[in-house]
Amino acid sequence: MDSHCHIVFRNFDEDLEAVRERWREAGVQALVHACVEPAEIPAIRALADRFPELRYAVGVHPLDTGHWQNDTPAVLRQAAMADDRVVAIGELGLDLFRQSNLEEQLQMLRPQLDLAVELELPVIIHCRDAAEPMLVELRSRAAEGRCPAGVMHCWGGTPAEMEAFLELGLYISFSGTVTFPKAEDTHQCARQVSADRYLVETDCPFLAPVPRRGKRNEPAFVLNVAERVAQLRGESLEQVALASTANAARLFRLPVDVV
Repeated sequence: MDSHCHIVFRNFDEDLEAVRERWREAGVQALVHACVEPAEIPAIRALADRFPELRYAVGVHPLDTGHWQNDTPAVLRQAAMADDRVVAIGELGLDLFRQSNLEEQLQMLRPQLDLAVELELPVIIHCRDAAEPMLVELRSRAAEGRCPAGVMHCWGGTPAEMEAFLELGLYISFSGTVTFPKAEDTHQCARQVSADRYLVETDCPFLAPVPRRGKRNEPAFVLNVAERVAQLRGESLEQVALASTANAARLFRLPVDVV
């Protein structure tokens, strides 16, 4: 299962049917499509109509603050309530690698976390160079019983940071970065995380895994991610495929016929 993809992007327009054939040939039976801003939602919904194996999230990415409006929480709420194929809020989060507007990002993050709690949906969390403020926010909410379930998407933090997020009940998702030779912290996290708390994803079209670096990423390549996780854990590909799919199905409450 590819637990995080972006096939709505224009660089899939010309060959999406072929892309689908390749993910099916690779054994990918289900996908969760992330959302970076509300204008994407109709197109993502159309993809779910086209591909029955696809479920999706609604949300605003932390680097897309320009797309946040006063009515955005209401727009996201309506979209989530209108379609039972919406399985999460996100991707939301904090990104202090590309921007330093922490307060602005927090003002966008908090209503989305509130919405997830209200609708009893998990969150897909983007967190880059921002583990400390994210932990402060989530721990505060956990103390008040207002921290949603969710997944740390495209994990790139340290083992210590991973343990802190796991303590909050969150899952950890590995992307193509786990295949990069120098990603030693990510490698250690893949070895260390318990079998019932990790997912695999592509984050396509970004971060194509080894041996496909430099190419457009696509859902079929989640196989390369799973193979590397299996190697790091000393397990079989089948073990990783079964565990990561079961974890994603549990987190996103996917129907049995999807996975």
